[in-house]
Amino acid sequence: MPPKFRFTREEMICAAVDIVRESGADALTARALAAKLGCSAKPIFGLFQNMEEVRAAVIEEANRLYQDRLKKAVVEKEYPPYKATGMAYIRFAKEETELFKLLYMRDRSREAPPPTEAEELDGLLSLVQKATGLSREDAFRFHLETWIYVHGIATMIATGYLDWDPAFVSDAVTDCYLGLKYRFCGEEKRNGSD
Repeated sequence: MPPKFRFTREEMICAAVDIVRESGADALTARALAAKLGCSAKPIFGLFQNMEEVRAAVIEEANRLYQDRLKKAVVEKEYPPYKATGMAYIRFAKEETELFKLLYMRDRSREAPPPTEAEELDGLLSLVQKATGLSREDAFRFHLETWIYVHGIATMIATGYLDWDPAFVSDAVTDCYLGLKYRFCGEEKRNGSD
């Protein structure tokens, strides 16, 4: 009969996410997780093969938290849908700095893209196309250039280089969007901040 553990995988993942939130990804060790749970490392390795599996679960949970915020931002309609995605990304960098760093500021060169990435990109490109009337190819380029700008702002906020208030961030994102819209669509379609 397999041993019964005091903690579930989900409870361990929540504790591990809290460690990353409080102290960064490098602080996530078996010893730190055991201390957070108030137990030895044995229960951890009864539910996970190793700390890499714990780390992968934390990344998955951090991504789920980000996706929830992203969906909420679009539904709340504070901003037009495409802009809401960029603003949610930047807000996540400010409010969940260490989770943002874990998700978007780590070496991912040896990782396969997440299975949902193509679907997410498809949705973003559809928003760009709907707002601008661009072809799929031009919408991809438009999105790529916008996302470089948005990621730059988010990264500078996450690293403490910038501390812009939300209104200034909103204006900066709109300026980028309108500049690209003017470049791709011309004078007749430059108004608006979809």
